[in-house]
Amino acid sequence: MVPFVGLTGGIGAGKSTALAALERQGAVCLSTDRVVHQLYESAELRDAVVERFGPSVVQGERVDRAALARAAFAGDDGRAWLEQLLWPRVGARIAAWRREADEARPPPRAAVVEVPLLFESGLDHGFDATIAVVADEAVRERRAAARGHEALSERAARQLTQQEKAERPIRSSTTAPSRTWRTSCRPSLTC
Repeated sequence: MVPFVGLTGGIGAGKSTALAALERQGAVCLSTDRVVHQLYESAELRDAVVERFGPSVVQGERVDRAALARAAFAGDDGRAWLEQLLWPRVGARIAAWRREADEARPPPRAAVVEVPLLFESGLDHGFDATIAVVADEAVRERRAAARGHEALSERAARQLTQQEKAERPIRSSTTAPSRTWRTSCRPSLTC
């Protein structure tokens, strides 16, 4: 089987950079952020979030992610509802993608899934290893602001800290260790 790796980190930590570096080394990669974007494009999810939060969470036919975040994260009930809607679907997409990676010929060097909320979502099971990408808080704040992300401190309050992510043991049948990638170090990667 292809080594299965979970990659996590806070907003602005450098997850996309790490994912791209691993891809250059021969890994196949999946971003769950992209999966969620695709899910929001479906009429089923769009209609569900409109029913729950009202028409202010869409613009035209598209889910307005910023408006949805404001509505869903205004209270624990909305957040829990959205997580129950999304996470099982994301988990199913990861499982299908992993099967494709395992069946690929020639096999990739690794199958890496970027999951910003890897531990918080309960999607951390079954990985052979995890990588926590961390960066200086000031760097993260600059990166997030440059991308137009709102309320970074509020978002961070819903996540484990970078240190907690880096120290979290993986739930796996193997003994492969977790790794921490500090984006300021720019390490050389080998799979």
